[in-house]
Amino acid sequence: MNIAVGCDHGGLPLKACVLDVLRGLGIATLDLGAHELMPEDDYPDYALAVADAVRSGRTERGIIICGSGVGACVVANKVHGIRAGLCHDTYSAAQGVQHDNVNVLCLGARVIGPSLAEEVVKAFAAARFSGAQRHLRRLAKLDAIEEGETHPRQ
Repeated sequence: MNIAVGCDHGGLPLKACVLDVLRGLGIATLDLGAHELMPEDDYPDYALAVADAVRSGRTERGIIICGSGVGACVVANKVHGIRAGLCHDTYSAAQGVQHDNVNVLCLGARVIGPSLAEEVVKAFAAARFSGAQRHLRRLAKLDAIEEGETHPRQ
């Protein structure tokens, strides 16, 4: 597996921890910045870079870190084919992948610390999509919404 990681200035302190965790698990990483503390490093730029890496197939998954995780999640979910989840607990990180095929994890560096972030990242990285019929049905509805259908089939 390979995972793209990006952050704005608010997420920079946590990014090194996330990269260390992933590398410790033997996961290849693509570090898309930020690389130094610059207030003009805006979350949309880095969230888009990570989402694009996943959408294009350069990486299988992505992790975006900003101050709260909210802004990064909003941006990522605007990219076609991205299913981003804001997770600050291990259950949501694993279940998001297992049931919803989440391919981008968003974290808030001002919400969780390094120890919890480590556990959340491990849960996200270890999780696999179930492929269960009910989950496939729900994903088909999400795909229909993404394609502009206002009332996905029941």
